[in-house]
Amino acid sequence: MIFYLNLHPMKHIRRGIMANLFSSFKNPRALLAFLYDMAIASLAFWGALFLRFDSLNLPLIENLTFNRFFFISMFIHAGSFVLGGLYKGVWRFSSMYDLIRVVKASLTAIVISLVVCFFMTRLENVPRSMFLIEFMLLVIGLGGGRFVYRFLKDRTSLSKHIGGADADVKNVLIVGAGRAGEKLLRDIHSTPSLKLNVVGFLDDDKFKKNILIHNVKVHGATDLIPGIVEKYKVDKIFIAIPSASGVDVKKIVSFCKETNAEVKILPKMDQLLSTQVDIALLRNLNIEDLLGREQVKLDTDHLSFMITDKVVLVTGAGGSIGSELCIQIAKFNPRMIVMCDYCELFMYELEMKFKAEFPEIAFYPKILDVRNAQKVDATFEEYHPQIVFHAAAYKHVPMMEYNPMEAVETNINGTKIVASTSMKYNAEKFIMISTDKAVNPTNVMGASKRIAEMVITDLSEKGRLNNCPTTFISVRFGNVLGSNGSVIPLFRRQIESRSDITVTHPDIIRYFMSIPEACQLVLQAGSMGEGGEIFVLDMGEPVKIVDLAREMIRLAGMTEGRDINIVFSGLRPGEKLYEELFSDKEAYEYTHHGKIRKALFRPLEDSFHTNLNHLMALESASADTIVYLIKNLVPEFTHFRLALDSKEEHPQ
Repeated sequence: MIFYLNLHPMKHIRRGIMANLFSSFKNPRALLAFLYDMAIASLAFWGALFLRFDSLNLPLIENLTFNRFFFISMFIHAGSFVLGGLYKGVWRFSSMYDLIRVVKASLTAIVISLVVCFFMTRLENVPRSMFLIEFMLLVIGLGGGRFVYRFLKDRTSLSKHIGGADADVKNVLIVGAGRAGEKLLRDIHSTPSLKLNVVGFLDDDKFKKNILIHNVKVHGATDLIPGIVEKYKVDKIFIAIPSASGVDVKKIVSFCKETNAEVKILPKMDQLLSTQVDIALLRNLNIEDLLGREQVKLDTDHLSFMITDKVVLVTGAGGSIGSELCIQIAKFNPRMIVMCDYCELFMYELEMKFKAEFPEIAFYPKILDVRNAQKVDATFEEYHPQIVFHAAAYKHVPMMEYNPMEAVETNINGTKIVASTSMKYNAEKFIMISTDKAVNPTNVMGASKRIAEMVITDLSEKGRLNNCPTTFISVRFGNVLGSNGSVIPLFRRQIESRSDITVTHPDIIRYFMSIPEACQLVLQAGSMGEGGEIFVLDMGEPVKIVDLAREMIRLAGMTEGRDINIVFSGLRPGEKLYEELFSDKEAYEYTHHGKIRKALFRPLEDSFHTNLNHLMALESASADTIVYLIKNLVPEFTHFRLALDSKEEHPQ
């Protein structure tokens, strides 16, 4: 017969199957699973005949060819099961993926058996429906056995810890009955050693109320947290909503505050390295969870057009904003990222991060001082960047009050050098990171950044007149959560050391946004700019710093006045009670992006270049002289040194 004539070409196939058999069955449990599957395959074969004819007293059984086909069919089933990967999984953790493997392996075995049977018998007196029935019996037997085994193991494991059998078991309430919550429940059920008993879900989706997820009930909305915690004696609350905004998390946490349960949360979706969710990802709440805002919606087409396959240079790349900019830029596949910073340590840390997370991206860390025009020029000559993000700046307000000349040299002259060099080498875009402290400034740092904005406006006008292809853009925003030198890391250190938390004033307020959000919006604004704009990011609602401190104390499990105190130290030199996003002299308009506004063009004074040259010509000067010259450039600048003696004559 044709089937036998083709047995020899199958020699290599048989050898492959045997090799897989030996490798799969090194584990005795896999061998037991294989024997179970073969028993089911035999029962399915004869069961299909019985169901088809309602009897096993058939002429086919007395047919030697058909009986021989049975043994060949079992060999085919064995090969399909092994090669189909049925013994790579663990029955204890059977899932939908295992069922899919069962279906594929069973279908493969049936189809091959049907073909072989045709060659052996021409399907004479062999009912075709038998193969369909056998397939269904196979899936039921193989899949059902695995899931029954898992059910019994889960039930046995849980019964050891639940219902008072184990006093160490902690009752858990999961907030969020979506995909993340379901995966968290599965992980808890499959790991009995955690000794956790999930008493239920809560979710604000009214259509989920009273449904069962793996036999665990969704009790209702999140406002039921206090009652459910009391009723079921809940020890831990797990917030499993990675897509939740800061407002949503804050509302949920407000209900959790009414209980004594421990609260854990899954990271936000953009912080997860993969879609896999498990209990190891749960962490303590932090202040960023409560201040975080809705995820930024990016126009990825515009960003890809701006960045993909381009050489991008970032100054201040080692800082909080600069390093995150590099990370966000890397997601759009640039040809190369040139990372420039003056701090060796920051550049080393960024280099290690990129090697680990973005090995496919070409990047070059450069130790570069933006105040050194010759070295900046040499860097542009070497790499010819097409897009330049200028994040290098001194940003610490009191420190620049003590060192005003450094603010002038870095924030103003450094910006001018990098921007002018961008124009010289025909970069496509130059995007400068500015600050809300540049609006009606009361300190040297803010005023120096306002002058930097003016320098960019001036260069943009010059470029337009001279048909320069470089587009100049400034992006202004407020404080970012967790940046170097900001208040949140300071409060964390003070809480960890149990020292007093120092707040400058009980009424001081600030805008906050996350570093990733700020950098994503900077990229978006950069892709929107046509030249000379100052884009202003929507910072949301301002936050009282004292309320921020109190929230961080509570999150640390401490009580103000008992475990730690808040001390008001007084406003620092140049510090304002509140920040502004637009000057009184600036009109603004909305853009097509909901979180980005544009300050309308404000022409420079005729004396701008003269006053700027006076300031830039200084090699050393007193703080009073620097403040006075800055005032000439920024009329709205108010400073305590100017108020001390408004009649005193200052050198020109």
